[in-house]
Amino acid sequence: MAETSAHQARPHTLIDDAYAFYTGTALIAVGVMLLKAAGLVTAGVAGIALVLSYLFKLPVGVLFTLVNLPFFAFGALTMGRTFIVKSVIASTAVSLGMIVAAAGMHIGPINTAFAAIAGGTIIGVGILAIARHGSGVGGTLIVSLWFYRSRGINVGVTALVIDLMILTAAAFTVNAVTLFWSVLSAVAIHLTLFAWHRPGRYIGY
Repeated sequence: MAETSAHQARPHTLIDDAYAFYTGTALIAVGVMLLKAAGLVTAGVAGIALVLSYLFKLPVGVLFTLVNLPFFAFGALTMGRTFIVKSVIASTAVSLGMIVAAAGMHIGPINTAFAAIAGGTIIGVGILAIARHGSGVGGTLIVSLWFYRSRGINVGVTALVIDLMILTAAAFTVNAVTLFWSVLSAVAIHLTLFAWHRPGRYIGY
């Protein structure tokens, strides 16, 4: 109880939020680059953007922003202005991070299993860093956080259900082996969220 009171007396500062957004942005961008280098897709808006990038040969960062727009409209209606403003800032930063990473970082041949597990875990930690500061970087996380706040359902559980639906749709665009490793990357993301985003265990959101 003392820990909770202490935290409530010292909310995150603007510098805290800015550095969390930078950290989360960098991690998500690197994680997505690992997955793209291996030809994988994943869950969430990042997964949708990856699938579309393979189909239409457009930058992942641009597609990430476009896919997020309807989810931001939902967030504006359900999550409050502060949350959605932070989410738009974080999402824009992630999109720019992906564009910069694609232009400034080259990943050569990479082991698919490593890319799936490491890429998914890195993305999960990046999402968590930003979520802990009252924001969501992707549309599916916004929906998951809304279920958590309104129904008390674990963020990782809700996001996993949504993302399984996304990966099912992706099965029509990738082969079975690619889909297997893509699912594993999604599991890595959600194991991270499930382990470290539990009510009562950690304070900071």
